[in-house]
Amino acid sequence: MKFFKIWLSLLFLSFYIYIAFSQIEGETIDKIVAVVGDEMIMLSDVQSHVYFLAQQDPTINPEDPKIFNYVLDQLINEKLVLIKAKEDSINVSEEEIDQRWQFQLNALIDRYGSEKRIEDLYGMSIPRLKSEFRDEIKKFLLIEKIKEKKFGNIKVTEREINELYEQFKDSLPTLPEQVELYHIVKNISAPEEVRRQKYELAKRVRDSIIQTGNFGRFVRKYSEDLTTVNSDGELGWVPRGRLFPEFERVAFNLQFNEVSPPIETPLGFHIVQLLGKTKDSVLVRHILFKITPTEVEIENAKRFLDSLRNLFYSGIPFEELAKKYSDELETRGAGGFLGRFPVKDLPENLRVIVDTLPVGGLSAPVLYKTHPNESYHIIFKKRVIPPHKPSPQTDFKELEQFFTTYKQNKLYLEWINELRKTIYWELLK
Repeated sequence: MKFFKIWLSLLFLSFYIYIAFSQIEGETIDKIVAVVGDEMIMLSDVQSHVYFLAQQDPTINPEDPKIFNYVLDQLINEKLVLIKAKEDSINVSEEEIDQRWQFQLNALIDRYGSEKRIEDLYGMSIPRLKSEFRDEIKKFLLIEKIKEKKFGNIKVTEREINELYEQFKDSLPTLPEQVELYHIVKNISAPEEVRRQKYELAKRVRDSIIQTGNFGRFVRKYSEDLTTVNSDGELGWVPRGRLFPEFERVAFNLQFNEVSPPIETPLGFHIVQLLGKTKDSVLVRHILFKITPTEVEIENAKRFLDSLRNLFYSGIPFEELAKKYSDELETRGAGGFLGRFPVKDLPENLRVIVDTLPVGGLSAPVLYKTHPNESYHIIFKKRVIPPHKPSPQTDFKELEQFFTTYKQNKLYLEWINELRKTIYWELLK
């Protein structure tokens, strides 16, 4: 998902640059520069991608023929893969496209602040943006699906890692400074009285919806899911397996336009209305009534974590405390080990905390939000690892990830070369 977010953000920027590029006076008359199967690649396609690369890297000369040929080569490869995906009957549903679009739109709203700001930036409405990018999103999803199908299970063995390390150790990039972090998590739960009050409110709202038939009105008045308030609570098409089990079980059993009784999930209580359904996905909207802790529960969690800090500074090892007291199952067994992270890649709020801690230091309790829970945690800065060349002895996981990607890309390029031998393509003068 992380790769998709980066890629589609670049796609939006590339499109923005393309708009500007296409408005440059004296633009060369467009022409066909290559044919792949029954698809054409236009000169303007290549030029806009070249211009985009030059914007990203000032060392790139957009007039360099080698850059032009490189971009053209990549566009040919893309067309070849898309043809093969079609031959292999790999499809992308409208629901998948809608989900990816909504994901990216939410990311853009987070970045720019509002849909209005996005529309001003790109010079077109949100619906038109969606229409413009639909084909690009579909192409990306098709390529990812066929790559996952053919190469997703490719791994490297320990022997391969050691062999590739010996082959490439002199050219491997230096790993940046890293920090090794651990934490202890204390979850916060709301008192039973709060839960009961939210359930009663959800029941009353549901009764009002049944009486009035106006679901959207009550979304805007009561829903605590801020990401869907402006769309009358609509979640879009959601494939089976993506929702909380309790939510999904009810949603798939509703009739068209039926409104559910309150459903409890880790987020709180939901009222759900079915808008559409297929065998494997549902189109629903909901009203969320969050069950949030009171200040008493928050202060109790902080005091508990402070007591663990006192135990740590009295001499009890952090890992021992984490194994005994942390509420996070994923890290508790490893003594609270979070990982080794490049300092520059830490989220800003975490980097501020880590930068102020000495090696061997333990933070005060800080808010720790993990979907769907709200918790507090204390962070242990065990050590700082200076920049260094990776080795199997100290950086096995990093090398495994690096060489897995290397192997997958190598096989992918070999496959592309085979496609070039079996699918028609031609450069045009």
